[in-house]
Amino acid sequence: MPFFLLWLGFISYAALLAPPDDPNTLMLIRQLATGQWQGINPLIVALFNIMGIWPLVYASVLLADGRGQRVPAWPFVTASFGVGAFALLPYLGLRRSNPTFVGEKGSLLALLDSRWTGRAIALGGLALLVYGVTAGDWSDFIAQWRTSKFIHVMSLDFCALALLFPAVLADDMTRRGMKADWRFWGVAVLPYLGAIAYLALRPRIQPNAAPDRPQDDTADLKANSIS
Repeated sequence: MPFFLLWLGFISYAALLAPPDDPNTLMLIRQLATGQWQGINPLIVALFNIMGIWPLVYASVLLADGRGQRVPAWPFVTASFGVGAFALLPYLGLRRSNPTFVGEKGSLLALLDSRWTGRAIALGGLALLVYGVTAGDWSDFIAQWRTSKFIHVMSLDFCALALLFPAVLADDMTRRGMKADWRFWGVAVLPYLGAIAYLALRPRIQPNAAPDRPQDDTADLKANSIS
């Protein structure tokens, strides 16, 4: 219920209380999406691209979490590439705690579960953050945050995704044989940076055997030797 209330509150705020639409928003989005960044505040460029990093972070956690849930995670994860937390909040409201992973990883899950993929996402996310913070014009960003619905809501979406990540972190750690101890809090208290660092450093999932067949110890040994 809290996630649905937050979802409704977020939608209501974006529709009723956020600054008005800027007539140049569609052109700005087109320029950002096609790499025509000349003349655009680097902070806005970085934020826009980080909003593509966040769905990759959540996909790396939720597609495994969705195995065994009442509703599949992939439609919500896919939609999050366009609308961020607006798409993920309903899934968080519907999901149940799921600290296990049963069965085999498909090719997409195996790719997202790879440390090399996590490191690539983390490196890209860190580079964007450093670029935006060091090269950006903060006074211009604040002015646009106050006057542009797109910039305003995108900024709040970033904050929502950062604050919501701990809600799925503990189960993901347990699926990987980690204890939700000081490492959980180390990730949780560092919004965004903690999430991308976790993605780069977490161990791979070791799938449990399906209930109707015994676990293949030989396959586990091979998987452990590879990881």
